[in-house]
Amino acid sequence: MLQTLALLYTGNLKSLESFDLSKNQLFGPIPESLSSLTFLSHLNLSFNNLSGKIPSGNQLQTLTDPSIYQGNPLLCGLPLSKKCLGDETDPRTTPNGSGNGEDNNDGMEFGSLSFYISMVAGYIVGFWGVCGTLIVKTSWRQAYFRGFDNLKDRIVVFIMVKVAPLIRKIKFESN
Repeated sequence: MLQTLALLYTGNLKSLESFDLSKNQLFGPIPESLSSLTFLSHLNLSFNNLSGKIPSGNQLQTLTDPSIYQGNPLLCGLPLSKKCLGDETDPRTTPNGSGNGEDNNDGMEFGSLSFYISMVAGYIVGFWGVCGTLIVKTSWRQAYFRGFDNLKDRIVVFIMVKVAPLIRKIKFESN
């Protein structure tokens, strides 16, 4: 019913600030388009028969009061404590997690010491994988630098072929 309501009204609801649809016997999922109401500061969808996951759009994330969804036992997702099927579990609340409110991300957080150690190790392995090979294998080193010389020669020839006529044209016009 709520989905039908959203689809039937084609006017401009973008500036809507308050939306109270409580106790209207609405059923079905909350439409994603509800999250596009950017000025919405008050929403009440309580005591209906809404179901499914609460959309996670920009504006609905600012409405964190779970009471606006109360009386809808089939709703799930944030800000409700009821998780939807397929949602990842929070390691802070799982039985095998620490349960003390600390994030459990195995130390691979951007800015952690193990992150920087792995970055340095990767750089060293990559650098010496290339440079070490060029130092040890003479044939590879010669082929590598011969390739750069050939590339340099091609660039110089290309520039001369394209620029020389332009220089001649400029000299001809100045005389």
